[in-house]
Amino acid sequence: MLVRTKVLLSTVALTAGMLAVPVTPASAVDNINSYQLTKAVTVNGILGHARALQRIANANDGNRAAGTPGYEASARYVERVLVRAGYDVTWQPFEFAYEEETTPTSFVQTAPAEEDYAAIRMTYSGNGSVTGSVEEIDPAPFPSTSGCEASDFAGFTAGAIALVHRGTCPFAQKAVNAEAAGAAGVVVANAGEADPETPLNGTLGEAGIVDIPVVGVSQAAGEQIAAAADGGEFSLNVDVLAEQRTTWNILADSPTGDPARTVVVGAHLDSVGEGAGINDNGSGTATILEIAEEMSELGVQNRQRIRFAFWGAEELGLLGAEHYVANLSDTELDQTYANLNFDMLGSKNYVPFVYDGDGSAFGTAGPPGSDAIETVFTDYLQKRAGGSVETAFDGRSDYGPFIAAGIPAGGLFSGAEEIKTEEQAATFGGTAGEAYDDCYHTPCDDISSLNTDALAELGDAAAHATYVMARTRTGLFPDLSRRGEARPLATTTLEGAA
Repeated sequence: MLVRTKVLLSTVALTAGMLAVPVTPASAVDNINSYQLTKAVTVNGILGHARALQRIANANDGNRAAGTPGYEASARYVERVLVRAGYDVTWQPFEFAYEEETTPTSFVQTAPAEEDYAAIRMTYSGNGSVTGSVEEIDPAPFPSTSGCEASDFAGFTAGAIALVHRGTCPFAQKAVNAEAAGAAGVVVANAGEADPETPLNGTLGEAGIVDIPVVGVSQAAGEQIAAAADGGEFSLNVDVLAEQRTTWNILADSPTGDPARTVVVGAHLDSVGEGAGINDNGSGTATILEIAEEMSELGVQNRQRIRFAFWGAEELGLLGAEHYVANLSDTELDQTYANLNFDMLGSKNYVPFVYDGDGSAFGTAGPPGSDAIETVFTDYLQKRAGGSVETAFDGRSDYGPFIAAGIPAGGLFSGAEEIKTEEQAATFGGTAGEAYDDCYHTPCDDISSLNTDALAELGDAAAHATYVMARTRTGLFPDLSRRGEARPLATTTLEGAA
C-alpha cells in the first residue's frame, strides 16, 4: 500500500473508522449466493501464489519493486497463471521515474557529540552531501504548519539544514519553501503516530520538485535533533540513481460478461524496495489470482465482464492505476462499471476494514454506487466475521484514480502502520496498542508475516463481492439505471447453491 503521504492531499493522519453496526444502508444489488466460489477460494490457494512471489523476491535482491527484474518476474508469473486459466492477458506499458540508492542515506550529528539518526530518503529527493548546522522551523504541536508557508523561513541561514515537522501540508510544499529560503537540505520529523519511534517514509510526489536532499526521521529523532541544533554540526547524505524506466500493468479479461459493463478488480503488484512485499501487496495479488482461477474452474458465466488488474508502480504514487484511467477513452470510462480494490489482506494484527463508500463514518462518500458496494462487503462480513470497520477513501491506494473519474469503487484492507484500538481488539481479537502490520514497508514483510485468519475472512469477502458484481442483474442504483439485460444462465452457476 502506498504510504499515506504519497498522495499529496494532506499529511494529517486519518484515524480508523468506528466499528460498523449490523444495520447497513439499503443496497440495489440483488442478493446472490456465492457459496460455491467462496468455498473454492482457499487459504492454501492464496498462499501458493504468495509463496511464488516470495521465491521471485528471493531470486531478485529481496524485492519486487517497479522497474526491477523482480517486478518483471512477478508480472510474468501472473500472466502464466491467468493464461492457463483462460483469460485474455494484456501488458500495458508506461514510463516512470525510477530511483535506486547507490549509497545508504544517512543523517549524522558530527559535533560536539556523534549521533547517527535513522533517516529515510523521501521518494524524489534531490541528491547531495551537506555538512552544516540545523535550524528548526515552527516547532508547534501536531498537526502543525511547520514549513508550509514561505514566511516560516524568515531569517533562515542560507546553507543550513532545515528541520520541519509533519503536519498539515504536503512534504513537497515544505521542501520547496526550504529550498527557496536557501536550505541545503531538509529533515522532516514524524508526528501524530502513537509510537514516537516510528520513522517517516514519505514522498515529494514527483521527480524534479527540489534539487536538495530531503529525508524523514521519527518524532523522537526530531526532538533529539532539535535539542542538539544549538551549536551542533550535522552531515546529510543522499545518493540516488534516477532515470526513466518502463513498467507495466497486467490486465486480464474474463471470457464471459458484457464488455460494456466492465468491473475492474485490482491489486497492486509491486513491492517497496525494502522488501518482498508479501502482505503489501502480495496478499491482494495472490487473492485475486486465486479468485480468477476458481471462477474459471467453476465455469462462472458473468453478466458483467471482470477485468483483473495488477497495477505497477503503486508504491511510487499510484502510477499504474493513474496511467490506466487516464488512457481510457470516454466510451471506455462509461463502460467501466465499478472498481474493487484489494490492497493488503493479510496483516498480522488485522481488522476487516471496508472502504467508507457512503461517507457515513468519514464524511466523504465515493461516487454514486460506492455505497452499494460497501454494503456488499459489510453485509457479508457481518455474517462471516461478526462485523467490519469503515476506513476512509483517503487516496492511499489504486481506487484513487477511479473515484476521481466518478467510477463507483470499494474494497477491503487489513491495516498497515496504524495502531489497533482496544475496541477493535475486543471485537476482532489481536493486540491493542500495536500496529496492524508491524512489518509494513520493511524487510520483514515476507511470507512469514501473513495472518491466515485474515486471508480466510477477507479472501472470502473479496470472492463474494467479485462474484456479486459479476453476476448482479439489478446493478448499483435503486432506479436500475445500470440494469443489465436478462441473460441465459449456463449449467454451472452459483445462485441457489447450498
